[in-house]
This record gives sequence, structure tokens and C-alpha cells, in this order.
Amino acid sequence: MSEHKHGIVHRLYHGETAFPLIQRRKAFYVASGVLVLIALASMLFRGFNLGVEFKGGTVFLAPDKTHTAIADVRSTVTGAGIKDPIVQTVKTTGGATTYRVETEALSTADSNKLSATLANKLGITVNDVSVQSVSSSWGQQVTKKALLGLVIFLIAVVIYISIRFEPKMAAAAIIALIHDLLLAAGVYSVLGFVVTPSTIIALLTVLGYSLYDTIVVFDKVDENTRGLERQSQRTYAEAAELAVNQTFMRSINTSLIALLPVSGLLFVGALLLGAGTLKDLALALFVGLASGAYSSLFLATPLLADLKEREPRFQQLHQRVVDRRAGGRAPVRLSQRSTNAGEGQAEVSVGATATATATATRPPSRPSGKSSAKRKPKGSRPTGKRKR
Repeated sequence: MSEHKHGIVHRLYHGETAFPLIQRRKAFYVASGVLVLIALASMLFRGFNLGVEFKGGTVFLAPDKTHTAIADVRSTVTGAGIKDPIVQTVKTTGGATTYRVETEALSTADSNKLSATLANKLGITVNDVSVQSVSSSWGQQVTKKALLGLVIFLIAVVIYISIRFEPKMAAAAIIALIHDLLLAAGVYSVLGFVVTPSTIIALLTVLGYSLYDTIVVFDKVDENTRGLERQSQRTYAEAAELAVNQTFMRSINTSLIALLPVSGLLFVGALLLGAGTLKDLALALFVGLASGAYSSLFLATPLLADLKEREPRFQQLHQRVVDRRAGGRAPVRLSQRSTNAGEGQAEVSVGATATATATATRPPSRPSGKSSAKRKPKGSRPTGKRKR
């Protein structure tokens, strides 16, 4: 009775919830598939808004002394004949605002003309505007090194998880990581945010957070399923679902703690203070951490359950569990106390069977007869026996 008095928060923190996450895994597969398809379609047909470090161009840095709106600066640059400029604000350590204008590769004459236009608009001299030409080769080198680091990281993950757990857990974890990368990259493509080297670094950083959540859940799954095929209490999917419920709040807390400072960078730094360069790093971290928290609970473990239940031993286990429950025994509830409850029910059943057997094999007692029932005790001394 006391168990029903606890609220959802208490049961979450004590791992006593019974969310049917794996039972409804098809719905999560459909949701993830739709999001991934949208991300892939946007990346194929819309592409990315690459920064100057990847496509090359010219960068102008001009201090803002007249508090000019960023829209006015952009219109001034486009009015000078520049197509699709990228205008951002950068905060210096002293709190001053500097405009960063990225354009396509310009000649010396065009650079001088745009510098004079910016100086006139912002109320500064031409010498206050710094001009820098960036080659696309630098961005290509960063991309190649990032891809190389990603491949090495994935190989190391597969080797570690295969040794620590098993190869099928490694496959599920890799699928979840690719899911997180595609969603984070898709957000940049759909919304048209600028992709910079900071974005690449943030995406690589996200992989560690996503993998951490997945490993925490997999460790509990491994603990719950150890020696499971020798029992008939629950299937592999039910044991994995129990592990997800037991680690649900831990994964949520870990993700929230990681998302709070990233949210500060994104919403306070980029949106309120106008530090546009922080958005490149914070947005990829925010999307990647959120998708990593989702995939570790709703994607990686259900995929693992599907892969494991294809094995003959767990198919046989599933059939034994079905047959056992069809014989009249109630199904096991997926909660923190389900393990003890299942063992207790088994003990009661065994005890009841043993009692019934002992009763059936016990020899009948000798009938006492009517004369013995009416026999009076000798003397008045009490016999010390309790009357039945």
C-alpha cells in the first residue's frame, strides 16, 4: 500500500518507474527515422552555410563606436555590391563590440572600397578596419583532420565496447552516435547557421557525452541480463527495459548538468550579449547533448534488445517465458522490486507445491474411535497439551 503513495519524482529517483520504452520502440524508431531523413534531405539539397575558413574569402573587423544595428551593417555591405555577406558581432575583453564581416574573396581595390564604406557607416577611420584574406585550404585541412579523428574515435569505441561488453552493444552504440551527429549537422543545414571550425570541434565533443550516457545504460543492462538465459522470469527485452528505468533519472540528471552551462553560452552569450562566435560552439553542443540523451535511452537500448533477441538462446528464453505465463502465472512487473518479487513468487510456488506433495504422501493417522473420544483423563492432573 505504501508503494502507491509515492509520487512520480520519488519513483524516478529510486528507479521504481516502469516506462514501456522498449515495448514502444517502434514509435521511437519512426520518430528518429523521420528526423534523420529530414536532416539528410536538407544536407543533400540545401547544403551547409560554410564559413570563410572552409570556402575562403575576406574577413573585415571593424569596431562599433556608434552602436549601429547589425541589420544596418549588413545592408551597407550588400549595398556595396557584396553578395551574401556574413555579419557577426564579437565582444572584446573590455566589453567593446566589434563587427566581423565575412565576404567572398575580394581584390585589393574592392577590399579598400568596402573598408571605407564600413568606416563611414560606423564612424571610424579606415585604419581602424582590419582586413584579412583567408584561404580555403586551411578549412580543408581542419575538415580532413576532424574526419580522421572521427574515424579513429569510432574504431576505438568499437574495440572498447566489444571487449568490455560485446560486439552487439558496440553496434548499437555506433548507430546512436551516428544518429546524434546527423541530427546536429541537420540542424545547421535546416536553419542555415554558419559552419565554422568551432562547430566541428563541438560535434566531436558531443560524441563523448553521448557515449557516456549509452555506456551507463549498457552497464546496467549487462548486470541485469547476466545468466538470464538460465532463468524463465523475464525476456531479454524486459530485462533491458528494467535497466533503462533504473538508470533513467541518472541519465536525465547527467544531461541536464551538461546542458545548463551550454544553455548559458547559447542564450545568454550569443543571444543577449550578442557574441555571435559563441553560437557556433554552443549550438552544436546543445543539439548534440540533447540528441545524445534521447538516443541513449530511446534508441541505443531498444536496438540492442532487437539484436540480442535474434539469438537462438534468447528466442528460446522468450518462448519459455511465454509458456510459463500461459500456465497461469502472472507476468513480472518491470520495477525496481520486480527481481525480489519474482524470486518471492517462485519460492511461494515451490513451497506450496512441496507442502501439497508432503500432504499427499503423509500416511493417514490412526482413527481414535468413539471409546477413545469419551475416555476420561486419569486423575485431575493436567496433561499440558493444548486442546485442538
